[in-house]
Amino acid sequence: MATYQLDITREHCPMTFVKTKIQLSKLNSGDLLEVFLTEGEPLTNVPKSSTEQGYTVLEVSHVKDNIHKVLIQK
Repeated sequence: MATYQLDITREHCPMTFVKTKIQLSKLNSGDLLEVFLTEGEPLTNVPKSSTEQGYTVLEVSHVKDNIHKVLIQK
């Protein structure tokens, strides 16, 4: 099991989940992806869409200012 990072803090919906989904597709089952994103639509949509696609959202946490981290397991 490996952990990867994806910074989408400069992206806007719907590209936030598109980039997340592309990165997740490259991972092996059980791998983790730390997604760094901003408040608002990305923070709402990425965890929701990830769950709907069958991935497991393990954690959503505040990093600093308006940046958050979503930890997703494939």
